[in-house]
Amino acid sequence: MEGVSGDQASEPSVPLAKWRRDFSRAFRYYLDRSTPHPVGRWLGTLAVAIIYVLRVYLIQGFYIVSYGLGIYLLNLLIGFLSPQVDPELEVDGASLPTRGSDEFRPFIRRLPEFKFWYAMTKAFCVAFVMTFFSVFDVPVFWPILLCYWIVLFVLTMKRQILHMIKYRYVPFNFGKQRYDRKNPAGSGNSLSRDR
Repeated sequence: MEGVSGDQASEPSVPLAKWRRDFSRAFRYYLDRSTPHPVGRWLGTLAVAIIYVLRVYLIQGFYIVSYGLGIYLLNLLIGFLSPQVDPELEVDGASLPTRGSDEFRPFIRRLPEFKFWYAMTKAFCVAFVMTFFSVFDVPVFWPILLCYWIVLFVLTMKRQILHMIKYRYVPFNFGKQRYDRKNPAGSGNSLSRDR
């Protein structure tokens, strides 16, 4: 055992570690470059989702994988629509404004859009890979799973919408807000700024 050192035993893993580090760095680079392009990202996710749905439809199986994917996507959607700090649990007064006289606080999501997109895309990719292994093709009566998922979706969304109405928050913004300026002549006409 004289000629064997600790460095020689770890040599085969060095190229693998280097390849993994380089791949991780390149992946992170392209992920960061995609951040300012939400439309392109979501179109890519839509393409991945269509490919997954076509695969499940054409092989007529893997309904339990699709059900699990649906439950996971519903969980992601709830996180996307929920505020970071739940007003029901907030004690120190830093909650969402409930009256018109309250101070304006921007809506901060529990799950930001980028993380929502990334988790959704990863979920579709993992589910797609799972469709290549027959162990995940559990025979089930898919209409029951679909009905159960629809009931879960409706009840969950009803609860979320009631929460949004109760605490008066809208988790969406529709572009930059534009303000009207009163005419200094006092005629009551307002001019909009289109910059």
